[in-house]
Amino acid sequence: TKRVIQYFATIAASGEKKKEEHASGKMQGTLEDQIISANPLLEAFGNAKTVRNDNSSRFGKFIRIHFGATGKLASADIETYLLEKSRVTFQLKAERSYHIFYQIMSNKKPELIDMLLITTNPYDFHFVSQGEITVPSIDDQEELMATDSAIDILGFSADEKTAIYKLTGAVMHYGNLKFKQKQREEQAEPDGTEVADKAAYLMGLNSADLLKALCYPRVKVGNEYVTKGQTVQQVNNSVGALAKAVYEKMFLWMVVRINQQLDTKQPRQYFIGVLDIAGFEIFDYNSFEQLCINFTNEKLQQFFNHHMFVLEQEEYKKEGIEWTFIDFGMDLAACIELIEKPMGIFSILEEECM
Repeated sequence: TKRVIQYFATIAASGEKKKEEHASGKMQGTLEDQIISANPLLEAFGNAKTVRNDNSSRFGKFIRIHFGATGKLASADIETYLLEKSRVTFQLKAERSYHIFYQIMSNKKPELIDMLLITTNPYDFHFVSQGEITVPSIDDQEELMATDSAIDILGFSADEKTAIYKLTGAVMHYGNLKFKQKQREEQAEPDGTEVADKAAYLMGLNSADLLKALCYPRVKVGNEYVTKGQTVQQVNNSVGALAKAVYEKMFLWMVVRINQQLDTKQPRQYFIGVLDIAGFEIFDYNSFEQLCINFTNEKLQQFFNHHMFVLEQEEYKKEGIEWTFIDFGMDLAACIELIEKPMGIFSILEEECM
């Protein structure tokens, strides 16, 4: 995908010179540079090593590159789908979490280690060390510099850049929060506050307020709010949910900011779209996100088969072309129906969650 985007952006570039960022005085890239730089940034936060692929997209994206009436590059926009946020808190043995965590801990930019109050050892952080921590085909130090450069080229301010790194660091610290059960009660309480202090600092929160919200959440009952007690397991579940939500919201915000930067307001007449979705995988343990990814892949494959094989052969018949109909044996309807029909997997899961 990145090569296709690079090609379209380069051949259609208008040849603009670097322009000055009016707010901060720093250099940001041309539209061509920005379109190309969107990929390494999104890959850092949305790609990970899986069993079958060292750099697997764990989200779907549809990139539109818009052209003016003369064919010159006009603007671009990106739509994303279904980030696999469960990977933030859990990985299988032969896998890794998102590349950005290991890029930061590569120590290529030591100032990040100090700023995020972390170490360079992934095994110090539970959320990012349940599987592999290195990938032979990936140089995390080199990739960090590419990610850092992409943030600048895409026009993020210095404060926004710092916030991105701080939120990423906070997610790492969340995995180290420890809770214990109060004596003779089922209520959870913090087992030390050092980690919470670091996570809260990076998120701009008060540490005591963060721990109180996790251990004694306020729940709306009717028109009133009541404070609810939590067991250790419930608090741990809440921490995981918070980490995943923070990471996902940050990722989606980055996409919005990238789109704002790529929207030049120039007249546009045509576009070329590139769809890149997360790959079909068969894991020892398949998450709900992976089920959705695999289902989407099956639907797209069925659409492709129908248009490329079934409809194409029907067109041959209409035109009287001598042709022996070939059954490619690629009808995926049974698998799709098993998942999406009224008594299928999705409806049963929905019922169980009610």
